[in-house]
Amino acid sequence: MSAQRDIAWIDELRRSGLEDACVEFKRDNDDPDMIGKLVSALSNAARIEGREIACVLWGVEDGTGAVVGTDFDPNAKKVGGQAFEFRLAQHLRPSPAFQFRTVDHPDGRIVLLEIPAATVAPVEYSGTAYVRVGNATPKLADFPERFQRLIANLRPYVWESASAMTFVEDDTVLALLDYPAYFRLTRQQLPAGKAGILERLEADRLIVRDVGGRWNISNLGAILFATDLDQFGEVLARKAVRFVAYQGRNRAATVSHRQDGRKGYACGFEGLVAYLSGIIPQVEQIGPALRQSTDLYPQIALRELIANALIHQDMTVTGAGPQIALFADRLEITNPGEPLVSTERMIDLPARSRNAMIGTLMRRMGLCEEQGSGLDKVLISVEGAHLAPPKLQAEQGSMQVILYGPRSFADMTPVERVRACYQHAVLKWLDGDRMRNASLCDRLGIDRRNAAQVSGVIRQALDEGRIKAADPDHPRAGYYPYWG
Repeated sequence: MSAQRDIAWIDELRRSGLEDACVEFKRDNDDPDMIGKLVSALSNAARIEGREIACVLWGVEDGTGAVVGTDFDPNAKKVGGQAFEFRLAQHLRPSPAFQFRTVDHPDGRIVLLEIPAATVAPVEYSGTAYVRVGNATPKLADFPERFQRLIANLRPYVWESASAMTFVEDDTVLALLDYPAYFRLTRQQLPAGKAGILERLEADRLIVRDVGGRWNISNLGAILFATDLDQFGEVLARKAVRFVAYQGRNRAATVSHRQDGRKGYACGFEGLVAYLSGIIPQVEQIGPALRQSTDLYPQIALRELIANALIHQDMTVTGAGPQIALFADRLEITNPGEPLVSTERMIDLPARSRNAMIGTLMRRMGLCEEQGSGLDKVLISVEGAHLAPPKLQAEQGSMQVILYGPRSFADMTPVERVRACYQHAVLKWLDGDRMRNASLCDRLGIDRRNAAQVSGVIRQALDEGRIKAADPDHPRAGYYPYWG
């Protein structure tokens, strides 16, 4: 946090000269219990008021807002032989990530205590939660209506809303974000002036007003439209999409291509898909009159699966981002964070995303399908291309989808045959139909004269509980997925 920004923030806070629910002025009072209760009260009050930050300013006079300076030094203060800040953190539960900063204001020395709003539960000091009422800090339990408002406002941490960069000038915002791509993808006319551009970026919460006439670039703005994610530090840079192509079937094989993304997800999406399409092998399909080369993996499958990996990843997992690995026999797309929906039900159930703002904006820009209608299109395209059934798996804190190339029925494992049967039954159910022996023959590329092979797959899927008879009294009536 820059000293220049702190001074601008302090001047904004003291402009009225009065304390409020989220701001406290002090001169030299450094009583540990008083400060502990203030942290609890201000953190809880900030969440009640819908703010993300509260603060205490030592060296500012209440009533006038004048800078009077302070001798308080939180770094030097000891309580019972313990460092003051360490003791304070120990007595707060859950402890917010508060920060003390000494600011050399032009009018005098100020100590700033920045306190994040409560996130998962009311903040307590020494076992008691406090709240702000006027400039008093009573117990939260004595004000049940405020307690109810606090509980209603508590929500999980929203990664997209946090700041990727703070106190940024207008021209720097426009240099760091690919704003022409934003206007093109959202199908808006590019405004003539700088102010109009910034206004539109702010409306979609890509940037947020900061103090001193400057801006904060949100994580949402950076991850979607960064011209270079490296400019936003290592944490965001590690969220870039990484691609590796191997010449063999495992990671011990020679690497033929490697690409570490640097652009934001939205402004770099089309380029990424085009790059992959240029590397993925082509297959020949024989039509009525001529041979035609097509991508081994359907482009709609690539687009949807990559977009899903971007949208549904757990952004709070540090040091990891979406990864795409191409092998001789498969394509793996992996993202950090286990899925919020069972892999068995991803095809039919609406998606649950940790990153709703990213998903909403990417869908609005047409970079992926509408909510809950993407994975079914992936499977339809896979069936149409006669590929082996994709594998969806959650393991070791990540989600992975594996696309396989074309494979005959004879070359499929029993597990793959049952998986293809289940996925086909789900697609039929979504279409208001039932899976039948004949339709599964077509899916698996089996001549209907050899339907007995498919009957064996259906029996195994029934035994494993993956499908069920639509009408137990009439087996030829077809089959539903087990939950249908």
